[in-house]
Amino acid sequence: MINVSEIKTTAPLEYKNAVQQAAYNALETLEIPFWRVDTDEAITMEDCRQIDERLGVEIVKSLFLCNRQKTKFYLFITTAKKAFCTKQFGKVLGIPRVSFAPAEMLDEILGVKIGATTVFGLLVDTQMRVELIVDNDVLRGQFYGCSDGTTTGYMKFETQKLVDSLIPYTRHSAVFADFPEE
Repeated sequence: MINVSEIKTTAPLEYKNAVQQAAYNALETLEIPFWRVDTDEAITMEDCRQIDERLGVEIVKSLFLCNRQKTKFYLFITTAKKAFCTKQFGKVLGIPRVSFAPAEMLDEILGVKIGATTVFGLLVDTQMRVELIVDNDVLRGQFYGCSDGTTTGYMKFETQKLVDSLIPYTRHSAVFADFPEE
């Protein structure tokens, strides 16, 4: 069991990394209201259940993937309940199978460690190396729940703001697709 703070609507007083700072700066710039909590370190989807309950939203599953040559990178955002299948992912997108990118590449390209993968990592991908892939099931919810770039900070904001404001702000294009349940 992890500790989860009361809900806050302001940015942290101190930032733990560049992604977290970029996340809250973007939310402020785009005037996107958010609700957040501070937690003990949460890495697994199991850890997120208590966070989900406090925020009233299901934290998304964000996976950093790459091709075999480690030359193409994908940030795949799906619902927490869906199992990830590389074969199905490749089939939907018409690409060869992918695998999880190494932890050092996650840090190098998206500026976060394992357990903190987030759409906000795209804000520090200035070389535009990552393609964003979003499962349409994520878009069906009123709110989008994710890490703030750390394993100790989680938030929610309106899903429509993700699509209309945040993704365009990152300058990354996004592919929205249906990924079947396995």
